[in-house]
Amino acid sequence: MENRIEITDFLAPELDVYARLTENQLLNRAHPEEGMFIAESPKVIERALDAGCIPVSLLMETKHVQGEAKEMIERCGDIPVYTAEFDVLTKLTGFALTRGALCAMYRPKLQEPEEICAKARRIAVLENVVNPTNVGAIFRSAAALHMDAVLLTPGCSDPLYRRAIRVSMGTVFQIPWTYLQTENGVKNPPGQAAGADIDHLHRMGFRVAAMALSGDSVGIDDPALAAEEKLAVVLGTEGDGLAGHTIADCDYTVCIPMSHGVDSLNVAAASAVAFWQLGRNNCTIKH
Repeated sequence: MENRIEITDFLAPELDVYARLTENQLLNRAHPEEGMFIAESPKVIERALDAGCIPVSLLMETKHVQGEAKEMIERCGDIPVYTAEFDVLTKLTGFALTRGALCAMYRPKLQEPEEICAKARRIAVLENVVNPTNVGAIFRSAAALHMDAVLLTPGCSDPLYRRAIRVSMGTVFQIPWTYLQTENGVKNPPGQAAGADIDHLHRMGFRVAAMALSGDSVGIDDPALAAEEKLAVVLGTEGDGLAGHTIADCDYTVCIPMSHGVDSLNVAAASAVAFWQLGRNNCTIKH
C-alpha cells in the first residue's frame, strides 16, 4: 500500500512515539490537545476507532498488512503504516508486540462528569488506584457488569496508559469515563493524591457506597443498595483503601463477606464482585 514504510532506521524520530517516549511524555500535560496514547492489537485499535479516536500512525509486523489488520488499516485512512518483521519490532520496542500491531492516536477530549452521568444509574468511582493493570481490569469489569460510567480521581493511573488499555481489552473506549473533582475542588493536581469529592456525586443525584472494611459495613447483598435509583460505587487505592473522610462522607459502607480468614480482595477482583451484585438489575444505557 502507498503509505507503507519499511523500517530501516531504529532512530528515526517518527518512531519515538512507539520506542522512546514515556507515558508522561505522550500525555503532554503542557499541550494536552497534542497528547497521544498507544493502542495495541487490531481488536483494541478497532474499539478505539469505533469510539472516534483519531489515529496518527501504525506500527506492525509486515505479515499483518494484508492479513488480520487489513480492514483496520483501511479504516485509518491516509496515515503512515510502519512495518518490519517480528524480530526487528521486538528489538525496536523492547518486547514482543501483542498481536503484532500498535497505533498512535490522539487523546480524546474528556467530558464533564455531569455529561457522562446524566442518564447513568450505576457508576464506578476510583480513588487513587495507581496500578494500571488494576485500572484496566476494573474498566473491563465495569463495561461487562452493568456500570454506566467510570469516574476517577486525578491520583489514579491513566486509563489510556498502554498497559491499562491492553488489560481492559479496549473497554476503556466503550464505557464513558472522566475525572471526578477532588474534595478540595482541584481537578488535576500534579502528583497529589486527593480524595474523591463525594458532595459532587450527591449533587448529581447519586447515593454513594464506599467499598471498605468497617464495623458498620453492610453486606453487598443488602436490599437497600439494590433499591437505590442511582448508586455510585467507590473503590480505593491498593493496600490502604479509601481515605477515612471519603468513607465518612458516603451514604453506605459496604463489604464483601469473606471466608477462610481472608480479610479482603484485590481492588480489581473486588470491583468485579461489586459490579455484578450492585449492577445486575441495572438496565444498560446506550451511549
